[in-house]
Amino acid sequence: MFTELLPVIADRPLTITVAGLAGGKVRVCVIPQSQEKDGAINGKVTHPKEVAKIPDASIKALTTPLVLTGTAEELDADLAKALTTYVSSHEQLQHGIAQATQEITDALRAIEERSKTQNIKSKQKTDIKRAGADNTSAGSDAKPREAEAVSATLPLAWCAEPTQEAVSAQDGASGKHGNDGGDQKEVAAQ
Repeated sequence: MFTELLPVIADRPLTITVAGLAGGKVRVCVIPQSQEKDGAINGKVTHPKEVAKIPDASIKALTTPLVLTGTAEELDADLAKALTTYVSSHEQLQHGIAQATQEITDALRAIEERSKTQNIKSKQKTDIKRAGADNTSAGSDAKPREAEAVSATLPLAWCAEPTQEAVSAQDGASGKHGNDGGDQKEVAAQ
């Protein structure tokens, strides 16, 4: 009897009761005890939309008792087989819950890492925006320095100011801009 129960006993305490009933029958109850660890993972689920909890029915199933009733001879003949079947079912349930617990733990860890990565990226974007705002406010000082550095290193012909006024095909023979005389007044006023 205890050899068959050993896998369940290794995981949780059991209560075994034996009671005599009318008519020479005996009732044997094997009751696994609940433990704090059974539903502990559900308390850690902080993202219920992304990670499902282990159903309460599955957790309660860990404490489902085995109840056998029969004559002493019937129990002697069938108890070992009944205990083996019960323990096998219990082990499968324990394994399923352990696997679900591991998957939930991994999923929560991945969500936390994703959140940290997103926080770091958003902080970097905020820092870049702030740096851009600082450069914009200090931009009037920074641009002349850059221009001075360029002009001091290389005399670029395309950076030099034009020496003569640009002429367009629309310019008249006089070299003045515009045909309606409106532009001429502006040029003269300047």
